[in-house]
Amino acid sequence: MTHGIDALILARAQFAFTLGFHIVLPAFSIGLASYLMVLEALWLRTGRQVYLDVFQYWLKIFAISFAMGVVSGVVMSYQFGTNWAVFSDKAGPVIGPLMGYEVMTAFFLEAGFLGVMLFGMNRVPRVVHFMATCLVAAGSLMSAFWILSANSWMQTPQGFTRTPDGRFFPADWWAVIFNPSFPYRLAHMVIASYLTVAFVVGAVGAYHLLRDKQNVAARTMFSMAMWMAVIVAPIQIYVGDAHGLNTLQYQPAKIAALEGDFESIPGQPLILFGWPNMKTETTDYEISIPHLGALILTHTWDGSIKGLKDFPPEDRPYSPVVFFAFRIMVGLGLLMAAAGIAGLVQRIRGRLYDTRWLLRTMVVMAPAGFIALLAGWTVTEVGRQPFTVYGLLRTEHSVSPIDLPGVATSITAFAVVYFIVFGAGLVFLLRLMRRAPSVGESGPPKGIPVRSAGITPAQALDETHPEHPVAS
Repeated sequence: MTHGIDALILARAQFAFTLGFHIVLPAFSIGLASYLMVLEALWLRTGRQVYLDVFQYWLKIFAISFAMGVVSGVVMSYQFGTNWAVFSDKAGPVIGPLMGYEVMTAFFLEAGFLGVMLFGMNRVPRVVHFMATCLVAAGSLMSAFWILSANSWMQTPQGFTRTPDGRFFPADWWAVIFNPSFPYRLAHMVIASYLTVAFVVGAVGAYHLLRDKQNVAARTMFSMAMWMAVIVAPIQIYVGDAHGLNTLQYQPAKIAALEGDFESIPGQPLILFGWPNMKTETTDYEISIPHLGALILTHTWDGSIKGLKDFPPEDRPYSPVVFFAFRIMVGLGLLMAAAGIAGLVQRIRGRLYDTRWLLRTMVVMAPAGFIALLAGWTVTEVGRQPFTVYGLLRTEHSVSPIDLPGVATSITAFAVVYFIVFGAGLVFLLRLMRRAPSVGESGPPKGIPVRSAGITPAQALDETHPEHPVAS
């Protein structure tokens, strides 16, 4: 069978669609697992009931989002063998072990202690439960480590040998794992996960404070979220700048595309707005600031970078998508930093919980982290085109020999199933978040070990059963 450019585009669209659903869920789990770890540590240290209440409130949400993330990840991985079999054949000796390490270390660690974390609060000693929470959080970070290592190798490949038929084999695993862009991508992604969770937690806290400003758990959520925003958002801006300089060194065409620069000009301007035109090789309707691009990218007044015209047309990323995605990401990052600063000002004034415009702003910004995350990954993946392994393996040479009808059928089926299943999951999560946190918040089913109590697991889950420890 043969495949045309339409089949290739649909195969890319299908992977982007499933990745878009998948990436926001693990990112949320990464940040939320660490937040739960902090909450339990504060409860153990201070003994304050409010920290336990907030922990139990978010534990239920974590359980649902974690399960959804696992399901979406399994589905996405199948596409390596269906739509991208050639890529799997050529890059599998490098990518395969990295993905395997993620399963053997991170996923097994999370799965092994998740049950204790969810259901063991009153069944194991407190220190054991806290260790389980810490190990789940560590597992989520370890998962990010391996996945980001694999993706970063595709962006900045090194530590490999290549056979005459184009297959990649690892020659130095240290170089493969710790490739040039990996530290920047890992830091950028983990911080993005923390910010994403901070703004969701802050939005939920703000929503309930607008209804009842005396809700202690909501005040705790909102306060912790605003501290995270004011501290971490500026750090993310700094890390993003360092990541950009690294990208300029190893993927200059991506930088040219996201900046909308077609020409290499001394004192490179920073294009704030415009419309990159790939046909005329100009950025139409340009609004720019002279020399600012040079200061940001080269840290010199008269510096310049390679424009897209310095690269062969067939090697250029599609600038309009990268250009606008980058500005969405940066714009939201600046808004999140501004929200953190506004929260700090109101905290100093003693009006953190009473400033309704700030509370409403945080509610509106609940999805800001998710949108910025998706925009950032759009920059990363579309900016790498037309390669799957940057500069070495082209995307058109990575796709399986599939025809348009097959890909069209599968992407339609994916869309229908995803919107039903994950739509229902999202509705359920929003319902959990809409419920106000209360004193003595209950987590997932808990209690004394059911078999030693002489009752069945089904009875243990039924809080109305006369032998249930809560009912008694």
